[in-house]
Amino acid sequence: MGVDRKAWANELPLSAFINAYYQVRDVRSLPNCQRILVVGPGQGLVVPILRWRGYSVETFDIDSTFAPDHLGSAHDLGRFSAGQFDAIIVSHVLEHLAEPHLDAALGEMARVGRYSLIYLPVAGRYASLRMQPGIRHLDWHLRFNLFNYLERPDGVTRKYSGGEHYWEIGRRGFRVRDVKARLERFFVIVRAYRNVDWLPSYNFVVQSRQGRVSTPRSR
Repeated sequence: MGVDRKAWANELPLSAFINAYYQVRDVRSLPNCQRILVVGPGQGLVVPILRWRGYSVETFDIDSTFAPDHLGSAHDLGRFSAGQFDAIIVSHVLEHLAEPHLDAALGEMARVGRYSLIYLPVAGRYASLRMQPGIRHLDWHLRFNLFNYLERPDGVTRKYSGGEHYWEIGRRGFRVRDVKARLERFFVIVRAYRNVDWLPSYNFVVQSRQGRVSTPRSR
């Protein structure tokens, strides 16, 4: 059974605040960043925060429930010109695209934005042990993911997360190394990390290969 989108739009879980914090943090790390396109704004928490911080923000979604500035699918950004945005935020959106449309979406993002923040769901259930002794920002983590590692998504059937996702990070064909290899066709990966404060999210900060003039420093 699919998600009740109107009910979901009115929810405001803790994960939305955590995700918004990381989005703002990653945007602020980008050089000369002012114009932002948020694809899939969801409950909309990050948009007013970015505008409060002085960024120019437009929103894009396939569902009018979320009242986006632009209505359409992420694999077709044809209404936007090349390099129109300094950054594109695509947080927990691409897994809703069937695999045949995935490369088209990545290509469009690389065309329209100089940088992209691509946050993706991690498969399965999670367990973690975390220790923060309060000394010199030390932060130790031990994490476990529990799911069927042998199952391979067919990429065209919504089988995961209650029938919402076509694929997820960690599954066969979508291991972290597989996703990195796909992204590197269109982008240079600036940063890739597991969100330690919200384990279901694996986050990528990438720079478009189109019009790229310098090599970003990995962090």
